[in-house]
Amino acid sequence: MAERDARIRQKQLIAKDNRTDSVSLTLHRHERSNSMTTIETLASVHGRTLLRDIYRELRFERQVSALVTLTTLWRICTTERELIRMTKRDVVVLHPLGLLSGTALWMQEVVNRFFYSAVNAFVYFGASILLVAVGLNRTRVIETPGLVVGGVILEALLLLLLFVVMFFTPPEDLESASASSEQSAATEELLRELGEIGRDYAAMAVQLETIAGTLNDLVERQDTMIVQMRDGVEAAVSAVAPNPNLLHAMRDTTTSLENFTGSVDALGERLKAVEQQEVARLVRSELERILSRHILDRDERSSSAS
Repeated sequence: MAERDARIRQKQLIAKDNRTDSVSLTLHRHERSNSMTTIETLASVHGRTLLRDIYRELRFERQVSALVTLTTLWRICTTERELIRMTKRDVVVLHPLGLLSGTALWMQEVVNRFFYSAVNAFVYFGASILLVAVGLNRTRVIETPGLVVGGVILEALLLLLLFVVMFFTPPEDLESASASSEQSAATEELLRELGEIGRDYAAMAVQLETIAGTLNDLVERQDTMIVQMRDGVEAAVSAVAPNPNLLHAMRDTTTSLENFTGSVDALGERLKAVEQQEVARLVRSELERILSRHILDRDERSSSAS
């Protein structure tokens, strides 16, 4: 039973992982589709500008050799569709040019633009070799006609290469269109950046308003707390410090108690005087009784004696 529950739990975890992987893959494809750029063909003005940017990326940013750069750009011009596999740019070419048109575009936008000076330098180098060979042969320093023939063939091949490169010189209207497209792209980029800056400022203004409202609420709550604290402190001070009305009432009570004490003392003295008078009265009455009885006894004895 426990093993069956463990297998069921494991299957659930595997299914959950598969669902998570499928969701992440879908999100990745969606994000890539949002960031991906598509162009019809590389022969357009935008495509030619893209080729020049890719050349600068390969040669100057990634420091790729010239031969590898030429091979990569030839593949991009002829058959490649997804440029993300060879460059940093996520661009999809909808219609590749093929072998002939792609090679012609490659000659125009890559070889002629970036390697014309090198080919021209090789032509001059071959011409210098031919001149040296002819000079050595004419002065009979080296009597080998094959050297002169080799120099002529080399110079002819280099001139043929220069002809091919110059034959595929890109037209001037494309250059002006490319410059205008670059300028318009720069303008669009500037406008887009300005729009993003405006949106950022608007978002910042909204955030600042929210922060200002929060600060106002905080200040109001702080004022309320300060008033409550002040009332509490005043109540505590009133509870600790003596109240003037209470002091006055206590003073009046003390005076009344003093007067009451004086009255009690006077009453005590009067009670003592009354007590003394009562004692004197009782003593007099007792003396009168005793004297009257003594007198009566004496009168009786005198009467009985007579």
